[in-house]
Amino acid sequence: MPKILMPLGDATEALDTFYPYYRLPEDGYEVVVAGPEARLYHSVLHEIPPNADVPWDITQERPGYHIQAAVAFRNVNPDDYAGMFISGGRAPEYLRYDQDLLRITRAICTAAKPVACVCHGIEILTAADVIRGKTVTTVAKCALDAQQGGATYVDRPVVVDGMLVTARTWNDNTPLLREFLKLLALGAGQSR
Repeated sequence: MPKILMPLGDATEALDTFYPYYRLPEDGYEVVVAGPEARLYHSVLHEIPPNADVPWDITQERPGYHIQAAVAFRNVNPDDYAGMFISGGRAPEYLRYDQDLLRITRAICTAAKPVACVCHGIEILTAADVIRGKTVTTVAKCALDAQQGGATYVDRPVVVDGMLVTARTWNDNTPLLREFLKLLALGAGQSR
C-alpha cells in the first residue's frame, strides 16, 4: 500500500487533518503521521464563531481530538512515500523551523511527488522554498506567506500547479482531496 506522509504537531487543525487521514485509506493509501517526536499530539478546532453578538476578527481556537505520530521527522526517509499531505492550524507556525521536516519536504517536492497543502500548511512550503514560481491558494491571512515564498497567491477553493495542490481551509477538503487523489494516480503512473 503506497504511503502518504502527514507531518503535524500540537495545534494541527482537526478537520484539515482527520478528513484526509480517514479519506486517503479509502483509496488504498496508508497515511503515516510524523511529528517532531513519535508521540501523541493535540489537534484544535478553528472557526470564526457564527454568533454575531460576540464578533471575532480571527479564528477562535478550541481543543480537538488527539492523534498519534508514528515516526519522528528525523527518522523519515522521503523515498518511502508516494506523496505528502500538509495540514494547517497553528502547528506550521513552529514546524517550519524543523530542519528535518524541511529536508523531507524539499526531497518530496524535488522528486515531483504529489503534495497537498491546506491553510497554514503553506508556511512549511514557504520555509522549504518549494513554491517559488507556483500559483497557490491558502487561507487569506496566509497570502503574504505564499508571496514571501515566491508564489502567486489566488483566492480560490483549490489550485493545482504541477504536482502541488493547495486549498484555503477545511471547507475546501472535498475538492482538495479529489485533486490530490488525481495527482497520486498520475504520480503512480509516472513511477511505472
